[in-house]
Amino acid sequence: MLNSWKPKAAGFVVAVAIFAAPAIAAAQELELKRVMLSAGGVGYFEYEAQVEGNATLPLSVRLDQVDDVLKSIVVYDDKGVVGTIRLPGREPLAQIFRDLPFGPEALNSPVMLLNSLPGAAIRATGARQVEGRLIRVVPEEMALPDLGGVITRHRVSVMSAEGMQTFLFEDADSVVFTDPELRAQIDGALAAVSAHRTRDRRTLEILSSGQGKRTVRVGYVVAAPLWKASYRLTVTDEAAGKARLQGWAVLENMSGQEWKNVELTIVSGNPVTFRQALYSAYYVQRPEIPVEVLGRVLPAPDTGAIDMKQLAESEYDEEFRREQRARGIMEDLAVGNGMVAMEMAKEVSPKAKQMVAPAMAPPPGQARILAAASKEAATQVTFRVPYPVSVGSGQSLLVPVIDREVPARRIALYQPSTHDRHPLASVRLTNDGETGLPPGVLTLYETGAAGASYVGDAQLSTLPTGDERLVSFALDQKTLVDREIKESQVIGKGRIVRGVLELTYEQEQHTTYRLKAPAREAREILIEHPRMPGWKIVKPTEADVELTDNMYRIRHKLEAGQQAEIEVVLTRPNLQKVALVGQGKNFYVAYARNAELDSSLKKAFAEMARLRDVVDGHVRRMQELEGERNRIHQEQKRIRDNLSRVPHNSDLQKRYLRKLDQQEDALESLLGEAEKTRLAMENADKKLGDYIRGLDI
Repeated sequence: MLNSWKPKAAGFVVAVAIFAAPAIAAAQELELKRVMLSAGGVGYFEYEAQVEGNATLPLSVRLDQVDDVLKSIVVYDDKGVVGTIRLPGREPLAQIFRDLPFGPEALNSPVMLLNSLPGAAIRATGARQVEGRLIRVVPEEMALPDLGGVITRHRVSVMSAEGMQTFLFEDADSVVFTDPELRAQIDGALAAVSAHRTRDRRTLEILSSGQGKRTVRVGYVVAAPLWKASYRLTVTDEAAGKARLQGWAVLENMSGQEWKNVELTIVSGNPVTFRQALYSAYYVQRPEIPVEVLGRVLPAPDTGAIDMKQLAESEYDEEFRREQRARGIMEDLAVGNGMVAMEMAKEVSPKAKQMVAPAMAPPPGQARILAAASKEAATQVTFRVPYPVSVGSGQSLLVPVIDREVPARRIALYQPSTHDRHPLASVRLTNDGETGLPPGVLTLYETGAAGASYVGDAQLSTLPTGDERLVSFALDQKTLVDREIKESQVIGKGRIVRGVLELTYEQEQHTTYRLKAPAREAREILIEHPRMPGWKIVKPTEADVELTDNMYRIRHKLEAGQQAEIEVVLTRPNLQKVALVGQGKNFYVAYARNAELDSSLKKAFAEMARLRDVVDGHVRRMQELEGERNRIHQEQKRIRDNLSRVPHNSDLQKRYLRKLDQQEDALESLLGEAEKTRLAMENADKKLGDYIRGLDI
């Protein structure tokens, strides 16, 4: 047998027999029927299936969508009962092979499978039958006849009752694992590999129990590309103050599946959306208790026990919840062994039915030019396309949602931050419809005797019903605006309280706008003047201006060729506090001569200046006395130095001694006068302080 190479079909039959997977029972099919795209970056997808009796509904979703599906899946079955929803774990194959005696790589070939199970009981049939425990499979290179090359065959070693035996795997008709449990494990592994062939998708199995034929709907919310609004505004009759507004929704199908004749609804709003990793397994960190040497353990000291039967019902429930939190168990979601179980209610609550009712209702009749039917809720506006929509996976779609006339009026909007000399050509739109308009880009056209023409693009922010928006599309170079800004500050009022001067300054900003309309065209100009924190507009009055978040809007109409000048005045109070005690004479004199202060304040400051002058006079006299004393001290030092160098009892020595005696008398006189001056200065300073602190003007 070793010298002749005869490939047998039986060898291939062996491989097929080892890798054969059990058949999967057929199940009901869920068909995508409804799609609702939200401006929150999510989409609601609803599937439908006709079932009879008990049914298992498979639903395949992308792996990156499983968290959102677990968070939001809902099943509607009015006549049946939903049991559990099963799905594989995040790493299903890793979980399955964790408890098997071989790994997933063993299923790459029959040889790898055999080598992964040494000691397994096998039976090989063919030219001869070999039965025993598997030892090893090793490759052998064999030369083909007539120098036909080299082939690799595999020799299987088996320990049988007769001793060690070998056979070539390729020559065997069949190789069978005789242990039924091991065969079941291999079959289960092959079935799992087949079921999870697609790595990036997971299949949920929804178990529905009931009697008779019925309709089951399954919906969930997952991430979806943000849909965009695109408008076309056509100004047709300016005198009538109307314009034609058409709105389109630009959307993409990135769900990974084809939308075939689905009911499409588009939702504009700002809902709260978030993700949570429900498909990941979390484990509670447990404290580790050290084991004592020599195998002894250290038990925790007993702190007493509480009989659970004696607890009040609320206390018992709290103990149960505390235990559940400590173990990290979620009541409605169990993660383990690669399975997630979700219990669904037997009946859908009235509130849940009410929430999904708009998506389940039959579509309304076709609107004019097949635009979507809109409906406004408390926090969002829905646009339902009145016909089935089909979009291939990865394709985009443009859906008409709005087509109606709206009030429109031309405005020249002056925004200094955009352009300092010319206003923007704009249109004021009024939403007189029943629903709001979502934000989007807008293209503006004009129609006239020569037909339609493009005039510019604009941005439209969210426009609630009954509200107005300005859309600016071009620069109006025919209209001129000049702006001049001046600022001033005057004392509004002043007062003195407890030695503190409180002055309220009125700071004013004067802005002059000079407007000039085109020679042959009238203009309605809307000036945007910045609003500043703490400032108040006094001209024009607040009743004559519009307010935005950070702007005043001032309207003025100009006839053809007319010029006008508009003044805008803003004021802001500015309070300053100054302590008056300890200030110099010039400070008091300056306020005494300030024409903006009333006479009582100026008179008080004049008295402060007079009292301060008295204090300053004593201060100057003290400085003079100090200077004289220092001069005498210097002279005495010179005389004492000379005395040390003149003869004793000489006339010069006697003269120096008389001089020193006279200087001592002068110093005593200076000290006396300095003390009187110091007392006078302190009294004058106290009198000034008492006067200031006693003022209340």
